[in-house]
Amino acid sequence: MALRLSPAGSSRRGFLKFSGLFMAATAVMSLLGGAPAAAEPLTVEAIKKAGVIKVGVEAAYRPFTFRDKGEIVGYDVDLAKQIFAPLGVKVEFVDTAWAGVIPALYAGNFDVIMTSLTYTKERVSKVAYSIPYAEATQEMLVRASDAGSIKKLDDMADKVLGVKLGSAGDTMKAKLLEKLKADTGKSFEVKAYDDHPAAYLALAQGSVDGVINSLATLTQVTKDAPGRYAIVRDIGPRNWAGIATRKEEAPLVEFLNEQINALKANGEIFKLQEKWFGTRMVLSDKIPDFS
Repeated sequence: MALRLSPAGSSRRGFLKFSGLFMAATAVMSLLGGAPAAAEPLTVEAIKKAGVIKVGVEAAYRPFTFRDKGEIVGYDVDLAKQIFAPLGVKVEFVDTAWAGVIPALYAGNFDVIMTSLTYTKERVSKVAYSIPYAEATQEMLVRASDAGSIKKLDDMADKVLGVKLGSAGDTMKAKLLEKLKADTGKSFEVKAYDDHPAAYLALAQGSVDGVINSLATLTQVTKDAPGRYAIVRDIGPRNWAGIATRKEEAPLVEFLNEQINALKANGEIFKLQEKWFGTRMVLSDKIPDFS
């Protein structure tokens, strides 16, 4: 599982994103006799007493968390500081390998995970999640010159869609095609590429008319190539990322939810999204139901 050092590395959290994490978690659980290595559940009062909250991140995913001149920066960093500001504690960011982030949480390396950890059925069974603080929906990149004519999925009729092999976009293409046929009676052609940069290049050269990838990654692509591309929203089903704690720390999750809701109400969370992504995200008020 490669680290994401640029928009091209977004595949790290793609279709195989859970396998390495699950194996690492299984190994740790095995060593511990099948139970998480948790001490006393962490409370808000305990955080205040300690004077520090340790936040686990993987500092290789722009613009969520990444290193700039040696310092960990990004959307998650700014937001974490706002979330824990009422406690008057230091927010310390612990850079960790993505595949071992959940085992590291239970090993006590840090107190919460805040590194664009999307909701999956498997993860929800292993950690306690806050409500969403970031969107992880798959959307479509188009040429800026086509932004006026390609505004929704139906506008891809008789055009060419680019996907990365094995990515979420690759997995989605059949349902997207089914929806397009139901809505318009037409279809689109699909071209698959070994990585997203190759698909972006094909888009720029006119070989494809749209490329599917996560919203956060596409916002970075548009920032890196101003005026070249545009993003078409509402292409795929919505998905989000939440802050994760150990299963037994429900009171801490309640605090996180209160803070996220407060930052939504006063608009501060959306200001940070505009700063780091160039757009406001659509945030659900609850975590996805996998039952």
